[in-house]
Amino acid sequence: MSTTEELINIGFDLHQQGRLEEAENAYKEVLKTDDKNSEVYNLIGVLKLQQSEVGTAIDFIEKAIQLSPQAYFYETLFQAYIRNNDYERIISKKDFVLKLYPDNFSLLFNLALACKNLNRNREAIQLYEKALNIDPSSYDAWFNLAHLYSVEAETKNAVSAMKICNKLKPNDDETEYFLSLALMRIKDYDKGLKYFEKRLCRETAFALQNKSYPNKVRKDNLWKGENIKKKTLLVYYEAGFGDTIMFARYLPIVAKMCKKMIFITSKPLSLLFKNNGHLGISEIYDTFVPEENLEFDVHIPLMSLPYILGLKGKDVFAYSEGYLTVSKDSTEECRKRWFDNDDIKIGIKWQGNTYYDKDRVIPTEMFNTLTNLENIKWYSFQTFEGSEAASKLNGVTDIGKDLINFHQTATALANLDLVICNDTSLAHLAGAMGIPCWILLPYEVNWRWHTDLSICDWYDSVRLFRQKSIGDWNSVFSEVKEEINKVLSKD
Repeated sequence: MSTTEELINIGFDLHQQGRLEEAENAYKEVLKTDDKNSEVYNLIGVLKLQQSEVGTAIDFIEKAIQLSPQAYFYETLFQAYIRNNDYERIISKKDFVLKLYPDNFSLLFNLALACKNLNRNREAIQLYEKALNIDPSSYDAWFNLAHLYSVEAETKNAVSAMKICNKLKPNDDETEYFLSLALMRIKDYDKGLKYFEKRLCRETAFALQNKSYPNKVRKDNLWKGENIKKKTLLVYYEAGFGDTIMFARYLPIVAKMCKKMIFITSKPLSLLFKNNGHLGISEIYDTFVPEENLEFDVHIPLMSLPYILGLKGKDVFAYSEGYLTVSKDSTEECRKRWFDNDDIKIGIKWQGNTYYDKDRVIPTEMFNTLTNLENIKWYSFQTFEGSEAASKLNGVTDIGKDLINFHQTATALANLDLVICNDTSLAHLAGAMGIPCWILLPYEVNWRWHTDLSICDWYDSVRLFRQKSIGDWNSVFSEVKEEINKVLSKD
């Protein structure tokens, strides 16, 4: 008859071989004669995690901890909780674990991770910093800490943390991309734009062009800043509508440097760009063009322009006074349709593409705290996803349902006194047109709005409002209402 130690060894060997059912049977044989064996309860917990039976795993590991609160039992337990997205239960063990094992890197890391996922950012920062005092070589801890520093507007600390990540993983594309965001957040575009070339959408844009024009788009055909006075340049969009509008400011600069500029954009934006001849675009395409019908010498993705142009300092914010326009005739036609009144006209939007970022979505009903203000006519510019929520608003004219493209949207915007919206393409369009726009930002602010939110470097007509705490739109709307009342009192 095998001894307890022999059975554990048999079970462990079977476990290592991946023979999990046999290993479990061996472990359970141990428990028949030794039901206080904490090691075996933990081993069964590990085995159950491997079988994705997370609830059962937790039961066994917690039993092990009841018998003997070993550090590595807690490490296994925290992994099980993480698999269940049960961060609250990790936090419930925080004080006890920190008292018993204040110098255990793994436990500190997972406690920090739990705080991070529960938006307890300050606690998470302290825990990551403690963990890194024990093991300063942890890339994941530095990376997570950099993100938290950025969220909490400790932007210089975020840059420092990302630089350490870069040393720990040199030449890693993802690391250099996130370092670029940290650098650009503090307006260090001299260094940031170089690393920004590692963005994923750039590679996706390359792949798309290579598929569309395999005989013409080659690596040595990429424009790298050389003289192109006698050449045709192909510029193509690579990200969302807002990014395309924002980076279109560089097109007039590039147009003067080449013989001819061709621009490939998305269909909703094409008419807007076609009607802005001063951008210097010779040809615009919004659908596939057969390779034999498209002639160019060099190509570049749109968001690489400021880097290739070598823009530094304030030159990065070229054309911040408004570089998109609409004709007076189309504006007047639009005025007659929707804006023929003497009230202050304010357009609103609460949602962009939720696939990328749900934190930027504003609960539609929040705008009802503003719509009772006198002498103001409100207009919803919400299109597509989220437009159904316009019915929740009081006294708001829904024109979003009739806006098919950005040219139509621009002609409507030209009739407004103010735009109030979330961080979305409408804000970029208003800013590019020089129309007063108040952007309502979540607590975690996108890199492009920088640290000093009292100004907007990209658009002179834009003003920024930020949540005071995560998810707190009430304080934002209180501030907005106060500012609107100031405007009304002046009139």
